[in-house]
Amino acid sequence: MMRTTLRQVVLGTSLLVCSAVGSAPLAAQAAPASPIAAGTVRTDTLWAQSLGVKKSLTVYLPPSYGRGTQRYPLLVLLHGKSGNERDWINAGTLHRIMDSLVAAGGKEAIIAMPDGDDGWYTTWATLPDAGCAADTVRREPAASFCVPWPHYDDYVAHDIVSHMDRTYRTRGTRDSRGIAGLSMGGYGAITLALAYPDVFAAASSHSGVLSPRLRSGALPTNPDRYARTTAELATGARQLWPNLRAVFGTDTLAWRGHDPAILAERLAARVRRGEAAWPALRFDIGVEDTWLPHNRDFDASLTRLGVVHDYREYPGAHTWAYWRLHVRESVAFLLSVLRLG
Repeated sequence: MMRTTLRQVVLGTSLLVCSAVGSAPLAAQAAPASPIAAGTVRTDTLWAQSLGVKKSLTVYLPPSYGRGTQRYPLLVLLHGKSGNERDWINAGTLHRIMDSLVAAGGKEAIIAMPDGDDGWYTTWATLPDAGCAADTVRREPAASFCVPWPHYDDYVAHDIVSHMDRTYRTRGTRDSRGIAGLSMGGYGAITLALAYPDVFAAASSHSGVLSPRLRSGALPTNPDRYARTTAELATGARQLWPNLRAVFGTDTLAWRGHDPAILAERLAARVRRGEAAWPALRFDIGVEDTWLPHNRDFDASLTRLGVVHDYREYPGAHTWAYWRLHVRESVAFLLSVLRLG
């Protein structure tokens, strides 16, 4: 297979804006721009069979949705750890970003933003601690946060997708579905696309934890770069260890099964046998981000496998300022790959 990896590092980019003040009469100034047509943001409640609870789901419908019978591609956007289904709207202003892209001639899409708890969008190695019912930190009630059976991968790939296809005018096919996310959601987007290539045709990650087994301080060229003990897993995971210990377990073999690079190797074998097709993959990260080495390691892993992918590094850190800026690129990437009509 021919490899056409795009790896771009963008540093120190600046934009110079010039203006002239007081040189033109008031009548000659440009008229105010027409209001941008707005999409609709709504909240659904669905029974998530894979989790055994009811879940809230934020949905963005594009400006033209209320007119005609057109069907749209479906994008799924995943939040990060400690987030919820409203994050991409409340902190990411995604609805306004989408409206502005459409007003500028961009393609429209329906977007689903599920509540993924702190579940890492995967099937847990352990059952959740019943003590979460007494959690006073989260605002979410225990009835929906304390799921009895944590299959967060099936929840997104099956429950969410099925709900969207039943409820809205999605195109309802693999080639019209893409998935993206930030941080924990970036991990989820990449792993779900690799594990369910029959559901998603493209995935994009911002600041994802894409090499969870990477030892602290290890480089992609180090032959012993992956943790071999539980202690090394804990050190590499840093502040995420209490959460990841519950999700992935404490066995290095279990962590291996949750590693995006291993999922890519398994998919590569399926592709060679003609059983699956590669999803289009894109991921980016800020050069001041804690998880930069993890993204570089995943880039190196895909390159060794000969997998076509788009990897970029930009100025920035693990912040909403970074994600608001670059989600436009994720959306543009997904819609450039997906079948739209």
